[in-house]
Amino acid sequence: MMMVSIGIGIALAVALIAVVSVLTGAKVSDNHVVLPKTELVGKHVQDFTLDGLGGGTEGAPWTHGRASVLVFFASWCVPCRGEIPRVATWVRTHDTGPVEVLGIDANDERAAAQAFVRKDGVTFPVAFDADGTVTSSVFGFAQLPETVFISAKGVVTGVHFGAISNAELARGVKALRSA
Repeated sequence: MMMVSIGIGIALAVALIAVVSVLTGAKVSDNHVVLPKTELVGKHVQDFTLDGLGGGTEGAPWTHGRASVLVFFASWCVPCRGEIPRVATWVRTHDTGPVEVLGIDANDERAAAQAFVRKDGVTFPVAFDADGTVTSSVFGFAQLPETVFISAKGVVTGVHFGAISNAELARGVKALRSA
């Protein structure tokens, strides 16, 4: 009897997730939820300047006419621990051309963030958003990791929620290079 109750509970939970997903505009396909287009896409993003994790300051690359990929992460973020070493390797081994990759470490301790990027061989610049102001206020992100593709004019062309794959990163960079 207990197994029947558990089975019914699981079936109801799956049905509820599917209904909520459809009502919020998401699509369920091959066990993946495809989120609806974010309101950031097509919008001009506010400029920002943050302390650089390695010293100095890091600002919005589009203020200098450079398309950019912003990779939001933190040392305490479990999915980021798998994503960042992979992204760092991809950036080191691929020509991004005029597209600048900028990491934004958010809601983290500086020493932990520095150790994290050093261990993972991150060579692209990383801004330090200690209190998450840029991450949450400018971009509206409450969770990490997230990746944003921004044109040289500061317009968001794409947002990837969660850890990004190499193929998705390559597609985003290619689209920015050809824009």
